[in-house]
Amino acid sequence: MEKILKSKRKIRFQDCDPFNHLNNSKYLDYFINTREDQIAENYDLDIFNYMKTTGLSWVVASNQISYLKPAFTMETVLIESQLIQYTDNILLVEMKMWNKEETELKAILWIKFIQYNIQTKKAANHSDDLMKLFESVVVPVNQSVFENRCLEIIQKIKTRVNA
Repeated sequence: MEKILKSKRKIRFQDCDPFNHLNNSKYLDYFINTREDQIAENYDLDIFNYMKTTGLSWVVASNQISYLKPAFTMETVLIESQLIQYTDNILLVEMKMWNKEETELKAILWIKFIQYNIQTKKAANHSDDLMKLFESVVVPVNQSVFENRCLEIIQKIKTRVNA
């Protein structure tokens, strides 16, 4: 089972600012929509069907994003995602947006999700099946602070380019 999921997306005109850059708020849309598609395609987990059948879903608790390079109108980008940490009711997903060749990093996102019971309106624990899935796909990272992780990623890219 793939742990680091990758998908290509085209940046659309309506999502861009007057400079032809992807609008800051739209990065989140591209990231979240891509992650939803990736987990459905790779892990056979349709979060909307899951919500209908269990009454459980995930809500975003926090986002941390670093904008490194602009994404441009009609540019094809590669969006990469991976689960980097999980608990009984929390998921921490790291996402990166690259140019299509994966040579230029455009943005890094950490997004924290909490599983939520729609009926009780409270946090809920993940099922045993979900915990097994998370265990099988998690890719832990060395850093627990977002800014330090960004610096680590940027340094790896610079080392790769200079090698």
